[in-house]
Amino acid sequence: MAKPDTYSREDAGQPASLHPAYASTVLRSPRQPLVRIPQTITETTGPRDWDRLMGGAMADLTTQHAAMPQGQRIIVSGRVLDEQGRPVPYTVVEIWQANAAGRYIHAKDQWDAPLDPNFTGAGRVITDGEGRYRFVSVRPGAYPWGNHYNAWRPAHIHLSLLGPAFAMRLVTQMYFPDDPLIEIDPIANAVPMPQRQRMVSRFDIATTQPNWALGYLFDIVLRGSLATPMEQR
Repeated sequence: MAKPDTYSREDAGQPASLHPAYASTVLRSPRQPLVRIPQTITETTGPRDWDRLMGGAMADLTTQHAAMPQGQRIIVSGRVLDEQGRPVPYTVVEIWQANAAGRYIHAKDQWDAPLDPNFTGAGRVITDGEGRYRFVSVRPGAYPWGNHYNAWRPAHIHLSLLGPAFAMRLVTQMYFPDDPLIEIDPIANAVPMPQRQRMVSRFDIATTQPNWALGYLFDIVLRGSLATPMEQR
């Protein structure tokens, strides 16, 4: 029998479907060999008119409500590249995250951190002709998640990328540099070193705006030896 992750791994940097330290994968991971379904033209081609299909970009998560949200304002920018280092233009990057206190606006998130009425934590940007993207948000807080005793997730932002068609999707996470929780987080550690560093952003003083927001760079590489690891499910 083939391993459950036979088709999900591209290289050693991609997380296995079954990672026992991340307890949810024990039930979620497949137990039978995966069946590869060849993609047809429907799955490999699609429109570029994302504004018409999904609505306009929502690149500033701090201006979606009546007032500014609580927390440290940040700017995240970068490029989406293919395995040859070429830009991937006009692709959708969806964003979701916890607020500055580490809480999501979700019915199942009931830990006692406060909700922020001025922060939904969801956005969407579209790369330009050179594969560049940029969004404004607040730095998310860490939160407990019950995987094991005293388990806390490091601050992170979820990103979902849609390629030329809806069937082509990469879901990953972006972490922040110098966060001590990364070293003890089972989800982050499902990706071995040095590939794990591909999910850690870089502080960038050039992106930082004086008296307004800290700047971080995060390039996303689709496939190849420098591919950004998938978010483990």
